[in-house]
Amino acid sequence: MESSSSSLSRPAAWTASRCIQETARGTHAFTVDGYSLHRGLGGGEYINSAVFSVGGYDWCIRYYPEDDSESETDGELCICIFLQLMSKGSGVEVRALYSFRLLNHETGKSELIYTTNTPQVFDGDVGGTGFASSCSGAEIKRCELEASSEYLRDDRLVIECDLTVFKRSLVKREQAITAIHKKPSSSPSNFSKDMIRMMKDKVGTDVSFEVGGEIFAAHRVVLAARSSVFNAELYGPMRATAEQQIAIQDMLPSVFKELLHFMYTDFLSSDIADLGRDDSMEMIKHLLEAADRYAVEKLKTMCENSLCKRICVENVLNTFALADQHNCHKLKDACAQFITSSSGLDDVIASKGYGLLKRSCPVLLLDVFERATKSRKII
Repeated sequence: MESSSSSLSRPAAWTASRCIQETARGTHAFTVDGYSLHRGLGGGEYINSAVFSVGGYDWCIRYYPEDDSESETDGELCICIFLQLMSKGSGVEVRALYSFRLLNHETGKSELIYTTNTPQVFDGDVGGTGFASSCSGAEIKRCELEASSEYLRDDRLVIECDLTVFKRSLVKREQAITAIHKKPSSSPSNFSKDMIRMMKDKVGTDVSFEVGGEIFAAHRVVLAARSSVFNAELYGPMRATAEQQIAIQDMLPSVFKELLHFMYTDFLSSDIADLGRDDSMEMIKHLLEAADRYAVEKLKTMCENSLCKRICVENVLNTFALADQHNCHKLKDACAQFITSSSGLDDVIASKGYGLLKRSCPVLLLDVFERATKSRKII
């Protein structure tokens, strides 16, 4: 039988839509002071955290200090942690993912102890328990917990709950597509590689910088396009000629080299990844200073975000001082939140940075504690 290709062809125009799952996320930290005082409370007795809201619903963390039910712990005394939906209403059901973490007082970071891999359905109906249908939660043998000083310090246990609430599914109509079969797209852009080659080959360079005894050649137009400070310096009334070298003071050659790499390519080189933890953090701090100095806002934001993830007891006050000097409000708030959510002010006060900051800039130290106080009120 003779077939017609036209009869099998698909229509030239079609419509499309996309389903998007709307979610809301939040974290609540529940600090149990006087952990040892809750021994002997008895099985079935529990302590609830304060109520917190995520996704338009109220929740709390339920903590059982002493549970001896038959479970994976072989009947040994353990602590149990559950998430409970506090909002009630006729026919209320909420789908959510959640995980529990314990704060490691030695590193200042929280560590995962339990997570749900699939969404759980919480019963919020009047008369319902408010717990997930699977009744799943975290269980830790008390003897193992108390044998470790990582999670218990000064008789304090900090439980964190990360919660993702699934809200409504949104269906969006997408732009009509007029042709299904399109010509193959052009080959991937080699723009970044071309810019790196142009920087390294030094072809067409018309300005040079002397930094710590090293000479760096560059293209005025590239630097001026990326930085308003360089634009004023290179094209302003006092601009240097092509034969003159511009001396850069108070900057390491390695930092200026990385700054140039970012201005040419819009990303950092792989050299930073090869540095050790401490060296890479120092490089990020220097780059933040350089980015602020030359008004390279994207690089400054990247450095600020990176430092927010590297805060610990030993560096939190020095990092706060750096953030204050360069107007990094997000980083200042992150430092204040760390002080609030860590094992307390005792560790921070005992650190080397505290004494130095107290002597050199007591006003800044006052700002630290004011922000920490505000952060505690928010939590």
